[in-house]
Order: sequence, then C-alpha cells, then structure tokens
Amino acid sequence: MAQSQGWARRCFKAFCKGFFVAVPVAVTFLDRVVCVARVEGSSMQPSLNPGGSQSSDVVLLNHWKVRNFEVQRGDIVSLVSPKNPEQKIIKRVIALEGDIIRPIGYKNQLVKVPRGHMWVEGDHHGHSFDSNSFGPVSLGLLHAHATHILWPPERWQKLESVLPPKRSPIHTSEE
Repeated sequence: MAQSQGWARRCFKAFCKGFFVAVPVAVTFLDRVVCVARVEGSSMQPSLNPGGSQSSDVVLLNHWKVRNFEVQRGDIVSLVSPKNPEQKIIKRVIALEGDIIRPIGYKNQLVKVPRGHMWVEGDHHGHSFDSNSFGPVSLGLLHAHATHILWPPERWQKLESVLPPKRSPIHTSEE
C-alpha cells in the first residue's frame, strides 16, 4: 500500500512539473511565434473565404515575422482594427510609409502614407472596411502575417504576397 502511494505521489509530482513548464511554454509560443485564426466575412475574397458564408478559412498567423514591423507590399496581415480595438481584421498591405496611393472612391485625391504607417485593403473592394475608410494604419496595430491556409483541407496552401491588379502605389519610397 505504501509503495502504491509513493508511486502515485511521484506521478502526480511529475505531472505537475510537466504541466507548469508546458503551459507557459505553449502560451508564449502561441503569443509570440504562431497561432491559428478563423477568417470571417467576405472582405478578402477571393483570396480567403471564396465560398462566401458557407465556409470559413482557417489561417496560420506568424507573429514572429512581424516582430520588427517588417512587412512587404502584398502581404496578408492581421491587425487590430483602428475603429474597434477589441476586433482583429485581416487585410492585404498595399502601400508602405512614403508611398503615394490613390484611394478607391476618391476621384483625384492622392494619399502619401506617413512614416510608421501602412495602407491596407481587402481584396473584395466595396465589401471591405479598410484604409479606404479609415486611412493609413499605424504599424503598431500590426498583429501577425498570414502565411498559410490550414482549413478546409482542399484549400491548404501557402498565401502569396502579391498586389492585386491596378492597386500598386503610384510612387514608392524605394524609387
């Protein structure tokens, strides 16, 4: 009887040690390296959720890649909504600081993206609440870079960083 209590106590201690090490490691990994998220809505169609409301894509979000606020034109990123800090949105980076962009819906107005900001848009114009509505977004709101579609299985793929046709900046800071 005493041996079984000793064995149970050792197992319980080993479990507790493993648990108290594994949980902080897992939380840190999910907070700082990668996590998964379900994409809702039609603003990123056809790149994400091409089936509309019938299905939701699940994407891999890479926090580590944006830790120094390094994004490229064409990247699909997750960010904190500038209008509702409780909500995260997913959009494509169209322009970076110093770029000049022609917003959709403004006839002859050009916008120069300020330092420390980016211009983001959904791929489904007219169905997206994006920089055309709220202007350039601070890089400080950047959450993660969407790298892969994980679900549904038939859509499993790497997300490419490409600009949609006719949405390139008029002038880039690199020119």
